[in-house]
Amino acid sequence: MTADPTATIRFRLDGETVAVQDLPATTTVLEWLREHAGRCGTKEGCAEGDCGACTVVLGSRDGEGVRYEAVNSCIRFLPTIDGKELVTVESLQAPDGSLHPVQQAMVDHHGSQCGFCTPGFVMSMLALYLNDPAPTRETVLQSLAGNLCRCTGYRPIIEAARSMDAYPTPTHWSRAEAAATERVADLATLARDEGLRLPDLHAPRTLDELAEAYAAAPDSLLLAGATDIGLWVTKELRELPPMIYLGEVAELQRIDNGPDGLRIGAAVPLSRAWPAIVAQHPALAELAQRFASPPVCNSGTLIGNIANGSPIGDSMPALIACGAELTLRHGAQRRRLALEALYLGYQQKDLAPGEFIEAVHLPPPTEDQHLACYKLAKRFDQDISGLCAAIRLTEADGCVTEARIAFGGMAATPARARNTEAALEGRALSATSIDAAAAALAQDFTPLSDMRASSDYRLRAAGNLLRRYHLERTQAADCLRVTEVEA
Repeated sequence: MTADPTATIRFRLDGETVAVQDLPATTTVLEWLREHAGRCGTKEGCAEGDCGACTVVLGSRDGEGVRYEAVNSCIRFLPTIDGKELVTVESLQAPDGSLHPVQQAMVDHHGSQCGFCTPGFVMSMLALYLNDPAPTRETVLQSLAGNLCRCTGYRPIIEAARSMDAYPTPTHWSRAEAAATERVADLATLARDEGLRLPDLHAPRTLDELAEAYAAAPDSLLLAGATDIGLWVTKELRELPPMIYLGEVAELQRIDNGPDGLRIGAAVPLSRAWPAIVAQHPALAELAQRFASPPVCNSGTLIGNIANGSPIGDSMPALIACGAELTLRHGAQRRRLALEALYLGYQQKDLAPGEFIEAVHLPPPTEDQHLACYKLAKRFDQDISGLCAAIRLTEADGCVTEARIAFGGMAATPARARNTEAALEGRALSATSIDAAAAALAQDFTPLSDMRASSDYRLRAAGNLLRRYHLERTQAADCLRVTEVEA
């Protein structure tokens, strides 16, 4: 009896097509590798996408080529790699047994002690090796930001990553081989005319099909990158309802930039969404860098972060300050909604049953707008915010004509500071007006105390971030005046 192709997960692994049936849709890639494929090089450390021991590389068709990206296999559900190429640490061994340059560099620079985290580092390095023939030290640091080591310290690992290109071109997994037309052709054979349909997951191919499916089954769970939902399975051991996967809908993977601003679809991963946002709003560059590790950003989506509605979701304050709006869809009907109006309370959103976020829109900035964003956390990389603030002021004739100030970590939802904004509007930006705005924060928020920060700390820090914004603006103006005089 021939297997139903619409009920079979298919992907490429080491030059062969793998077909998987009869596994729960919540089976993670890591679980399949270790328990079904016998590939135990990939490790489970944290089971939540933080430590990087489980890192693998996924290849996806990208125009006429293949795009290779590191992802966390511990929270990536197996059906989401349908049609892709899976690369594990075992894949790197050449037919003659020789090591790949990323592996040899780790050996030569003594980058491994206990070895538990090493396969994950190697796979993050492979993704960097395939995509960047001459990485800078900063690029190496960013590429390895999702991998933790508790033995060696990071210097020898960084040195190994910096030296990968000093080795001869490998016969196996060279850049030329990875980009070969044969690989594109192999992935093309996995292309589907109909979406994947498992007993507990449906992957529609078109936006209309998705809208129809969700309207008909509004109790379904919408799945994008699983960087949050994956934890419900690995950490909370939840039994999930049937899922509808967004990742195969081409319309939702689009980024459009036109006269009306930026439009980002619901299936666009963070690794593509943030560069587009930063190109429009350079002030958000540090937030984008600190938002999450490359493996998380390669799976997770911007709109998944928005739809999650966590009070400490870092994208929302910045997007609210920028005046973002959402396109919501229910069946054939669409409506627009300001992002800040989406959140009605903790885990409560202005979404009808069967309604979903189709896209987020950011209007183009104007020359009289000044934006800044600040994240306070205990670590620079890969840490949840104790507080996140985004401040955008529009000024004319020396006065603030519009203030958009949003905070995460201050309330049950990301929220605008309306009284704080009112304290600034119609006044010149000065130490006095900033002090008045900082005092108004107590009218906007009564923060909770938790493991990340106390209520008093959050309120005082929020006020000090307003003062920092003012000082940075003042210093920038002073620097500009000095430059003009010297010129």
